[in-house]
Amino acid sequence: MSNVIEELLELLRLEELEKDRYLGKTQDLGYPRVFGGQVLGQALVAAKNTVEGWMAHSMHAYFLRPGNPKEPIEYKVDRIRDGRSFTTRTVVASQGGRAIFNLSASFQVEEKGYEHQKDMPDVAGPENLPSELDRARQVKELLPEKMRYKLTCERPIEIRVVEPVDYFNPKKRKPVNYSWIKTTYPLPDDPMMHQCMLAYASDFGLIEPSMMPHGVTFAQRDMQVASLDHAMWFHKNFRMDEWLLYETESLVSAGGRGLNSGRFYTKDGTLVASATQEGLIRNRTLGQS
Repeated sequence: MSNVIEELLELLRLEELEKDRYLGKTQDLGYPRVFGGQVLGQALVAAKNTVEGWMAHSMHAYFLRPGNPKEPIEYKVDRIRDGRSFTTRTVVASQGGRAIFNLSASFQVEEKGYEHQKDMPDVAGPENLPSELDRARQVKELLPEKMRYKLTCERPIEIRVVEPVDYFNPKKRKPVNYSWIKTTYPLPDDPMMHQCMLAYASDFGLIEPSMMPHGVTFAQRDMQVASLDHAMWFHKNFRMDEWLLYETESLVSAGGRGLNSGRFYTKDGTLVASATQEGLIRNRTLGQS
């Protein structure tokens, strides 16, 4: 197993401080704040640590304050409800005694029922697409020096975008994006760990479609971009070490915010998870406060 995968798995293994209290390490990805996906994944791990034999079916979260990537994060779980079919947990993440994030997660026993789904879009497969890492290494000298190493070093999650945005010269386009994602090496068989890993990865690129119609990106100095809230629904079991198509689109942008939705499909077309996120897409030159 690759060191980067071992490091990510270690990031998702929380230290138990006492009953329902956990401590998580932080990961510096070169951003000025903790990567939102890390907090999503760790909070779901904290919640699932208090649930035996159940799978998550939904989670809803708010990013309250920027997290410090140089300090650990404490997670406090509240056992809201233990039911016969559904179990609910809330998790508050904090640093320095101040809440930076909260999560509500619901778990369900396995159940059979009616099934239908939105069809998988017909797009190019991952086999002949360059990875985001390959693309970053091709323009290494153009990247900000303080972020260059983090953006060009080996990564645990491989992302291959069907129609990449040129971050140095973005063009206005429809607010839809397609990416293939998977871990770079095999993972253990624990289904809940694959859910937590997908929660981690779901924050990559979900906010981008809301900027596409305006020809702007997070890389521009006059743009302030951040996740505000995030929700996920898990429909069926899947493996994060096998290719998943991540279809993302923006439904609306207004008030300096963009609303985005995402869907995850296996290569055979099965819709296994969905996500929604509202993000801050503030252009400082437009006078927003």
